[in-house]
Amino acid sequence: MYKVTKTIDFCYGHRLLNYDGQCKYLHGHNGRLEIDVQSSSLDSKGMVIDFTVMKDSVKSWIDSVMDHRMILSSEDPLIPILKQAGQPIYVLQDNPTAENIAKHVFIQVKSSNIDVQEVRLWESPSSYASYSEEN
Repeated sequence: MYKVTKTIDFCYGHRLLNYDGQCKYLHGHNGRLEIDVQSSSLDSKGMVIDFTVMKDSVKSWIDSVMDHRMILSSEDPLIPILKQAGQPIYVLQDNPTAENIAKHVFIQVKSSNIDVQEVRLWESPSSYASYSEEN
């Protein structure tokens, strides 16, 4: 089995709803995504996937919609205030935990016709959450 991993760094802020710790406040992260693509065979160029394809589709999407944005739940009461203040936001249906962001990115990558195996979101140098589909 062959596997390649594309790493994408981006900055984002968020806060967690219904949380009783410090993460209930607006705060930021220097996030790192690791996107694994796996295949039992290689294409005609000898690749699982060209890293440039992942860069052009996934990194460009991250840069345009999530980088330097506040990632908030659709239930967050701060959304109208931040919009009115002209602050860039990205809205998730779920609470913007590292787990939910990883799943959201996984779904986006898969919708780009990339056979993604797993997405890991490093929220700090020592903590990450991952998402993959059950086989």
